[in-house]
Amino acid sequence: MFGELLPRGGGDPIPLLQKKLLIGRRSSCDIVLEFPNVSSHHCELELIEGHWQIRDLNSSNGVKVNGERCVEKWLAPGDEISVAKHHFVISYQPTGETPLPVEEADPFAMSLLEKAGLQRRQSERRHNPLPPPSKKPGSGPQKFSDEEDSALQWLNGD
Repeated sequence: MFGELLPRGGGDPIPLLQKKLLIGRRSSCDIVLEFPNVSSHHCELELIEGHWQIRDLNSSNGVKVNGERCVEKWLAPGDEISVAKHHFVISYQPTGETPLPVEEADPFAMSLLEKAGLQRRQSERRHNPLPPPSKKPGSGPQKFSDEEDSALQWLNGD
């Protein structure tokens, strides 16, 4: 046995008996997850140089490692894997002297607008809208010229 997947919230551990395992809904998969939100061939686990790697096989509902969606990722012991909405913790002892490979940054993790500093990441955006601008005391309604009034009426369809 090369390790096991421990279901979050209880259930029997799933032994990792081969160095390459196909996870999916089909009965032909090595690890069968019979849930409608799991793709027929959802992802693959592979033991490479003593470390497990997970690879999404273009599934509908994706794969996450420690809460981050990924296409391919090296797994450390204790990492949480989410296959669709089903959560597991991987438990294994790395073999050999090779350390966990360093992953390159995903070039598609950030949009070009974010890289250029023209847009903030979704997680950094404010959740509350900005308050309305404050009015100066004593200032009444704003006055427009006749030309501006007719343009506003035309824009509003009046």
